[in-house]
Amino acid sequence: MSYETDRSTELAPRQSASYDCPNGHQFTMPFAAEAEVPSVWECKVCGGASVIVDGERPEPKKSKPPRTHWDMLMERRTTDDLEEVLAERLAVLRGTGEGRRTA
Repeated sequence: MSYETDRSTELAPRQSASYDCPNGHQFTMPFAAEAEVPSVWECKVCGGASVIVDGERPEPKKSKPPRTHWDMLMERRTTDDLEEVLAERLAVLRGTGEGRRTA
């Protein structure tokens, strides 16, 4: 522990940035005067992505929609192939054995 006081210490120049959280929280963060202030900062209350007040909004990231199991299946098989596989499996389940494949 230091017994020195901050009274004789001169603080570096600072700037403040205010942020709004999508959950309604508002807070201000101090930054060095020469620092580039980020447009997004983690909320001090809930950890959500807060956006700077009256600043430039970040560009939304472009993302392609997630592929479903059906999409991936249709990349590998045609509808006729799938109907054939379905008929074979139904035959096996019904016990007729007509549609059994040999590997």
